[in-house]
Amino acid sequence: MRDVRLLKEALPYLRRHRRKTMVIKVGGEIAANAEALDSLAQDVSLLTHVNIRIVIVHGGGPQATSLSKKLGLEPKMVQGRRVTDEETLAVAKMVFAGQINVDMLSALRRHGVRAVGLSGVDGDILHATKRPLTEMTDESTGETTLVDFGHVGDVTDVDTGLLSLLVEQGYVPVISSLAGDEDGSPLNVNADTVASVLARDLGASKLVTLTSVPGLLRDATDPETLISRLTIAEARDLMASGAVAGGMVPKLTTMIEALEGGVGAAVILSGVEESALLLELFTVRGVGTLIEADGGTSRTAGARR
Repeated sequence: MRDVRLLKEALPYLRRHRRKTMVIKVGGEIAANAEALDSLAQDVSLLTHVNIRIVIVHGGGPQATSLSKKLGLEPKMVQGRRVTDEETLAVAKMVFAGQINVDMLSALRRHGVRAVGLSGVDGDILHATKRPLTEMTDESTGETTLVDFGHVGDVTDVDTGLLSLLVEQGYVPVISSLAGDEDGSPLNVNADTVASVLARDLGASKLVTLTSVPGLLRDATDPETLISRLTIAEARDLMASGAVAGGMVPKLTTMIEALEGGVGAAVILSGVEESALLLELFTVRGVGTLIEADGGTSRTAGARR
């Protein structure tokens, strides 16, 4: 009977999400975890079979760092953003558009998902310009310096025509975070940014970010401090107070940008917990951190989906 109750609970959400487009951003740490990747592929298979349109964007930071070190290159990060010189760009192309993309396609194929591997360079999906010298402030010292991010791109234009054609025909695009400039040269773009701009352009109902943590935590060492629900204003307050720091800042920033660009809702949740994605989408309380526009219900509310 418990299984029947779960199915009945899921029914209104199945109706709500049917034929909607969702963008799922998968962190590199999830892509590197064979068990987590297989579980995600099963979840995506179920979503596509109930007629939910899925676009996947993946990062690959841990894998790029690992390969760089094997090649004798010391990775450099500034506030969660990777500095990309010529050698690091070569690593990014090998890892993002190669190893990780193929591994994800293979996992999805095992579970009956018709997936297509792409980068932002394919089909002119993402246009970018090389990031200029950028003033960055060290969070610990308060010192401000100019940073040259190298071959890192800032997205200037998006063309999701190819992605729309694919999802209309039942395919799942799997996109690595590379973009092209006006000369066709590849640039490394933050995967959270890619997911955000694609979600906006596709008019996605949800932007889901899968990480190695269960969501936004008040205490990064205590999963019991999970924040279930936030408005944009509350999310900004968390960043301003320093309660959110490091690599979570660009994630939260890009999710806010997606919401302000018309995306229905944004969610941060664990990609390691089995079927967390399904529990988030098809149960009343969900399992991650739901972020809504400022007109949304207070985070203390019980029902949230």
